[in-house]
Amino acid sequence: MNIIIYGAGAVGLGLGSFLLPSKQSLTIIARKNTTAALQKNGLKRTGIFGGFTAKPKDFRCFSKLADVPPQIFDFILVTVKSFDSRTAAQDIASHASLWDANTKIILIQNGWGNAEQFTEHFPVEQVFSARIITGFTRPKPNEVHITVHADAMHIGSLFDQDLKSIETLALAIGQGGFPCIPFNEIAKDLWAKMLYNCALNPLGAILNVSYGQLAANEDTRTTMDAIIEEIYAVMDKCGYATHWESPEDYKRVFYEKLVPATAEHKSSTLQSLKSGKKTEIEALTGMIITLAGQHNVDVPTNRSVYDKIKFLE
Repeated sequence: MNIIIYGAGAVGLGLGSFLLPSKQSLTIIARKNTTAALQKNGLKRTGIFGGFTAKPKDFRCFSKLADVPPQIFDFILVTVKSFDSRTAAQDIASHASLWDANTKIILIQNGWGNAEQFTEHFPVEQVFSARIITGFTRPKPNEVHITVHADAMHIGSLFDQDLKSIETLALAIGQGGFPCIPFNEIAKDLWAKMLYNCALNPLGAILNVSYGQLAANEDTRTTMDAIIEEIYAVMDKCGYATHWESPEDYKRVFYEKLVPATAEHKSSTLQSLKSGKKTEIEALTGMIITLAGQHNVDVPTNRSVYDKIKFLE
């Protein structure tokens, strides 16, 4: 398969490190400093999935799509931050020499609302979404370190499309060592990820602590409980659903399974703030506040942590 990874942050490099062992033709689009590091030193992975190193000759890397020789790619994996979704969609759409009607675009991003920005430019048949609950960090521009892992990667369609066309991609990622499956209820997955991220990311960033530390303290558990309950109220008004019918059902899984599996991880929001970068708070808690406003739902706890993150930004 011919694959582009559009965005070589920690997640993009991590997925690249699992696609290369299954001998896929891989092109990476990255910022200039990352491109230079990858072209010089190759791609390196460390962490709980074991070590992996790819030489510069094993893949191609460019700092912009305009530099990629004209060819049709089977898959474009979008791993940029959610605040870059609109720009990414416009950029990919403007380079029609790299895709056709059979090319599938896989959005591997946090938050809610990314797919709609791509369907402004592409038919719904081409746009798929993925959920990852794995901790990726990037200690160097060409290196990724995997810290925690809670579940297999899921790929599916928010628009009820058949998933046969993405089976080969899921198989290739799985063969490279990272569990990945097509999944028919990806919307429920994304809302489960919203619950997980909104409960942990902002609060962990504000307090500069790990997920496990948040769950171990009664006061922060009270805050996270309120965040979860408010999000369920928003989902109910909007007609969305996840895998657990009630906040109580979700909280049991959250505290007993999800947080323990990722207890040592610190949030990507915290990592962004420490690096002086923009966070994804708008696509996470910001989206909850937006939807709540549209449906007259009161979300004071989500609003409180959102305001504090905006101050820190």
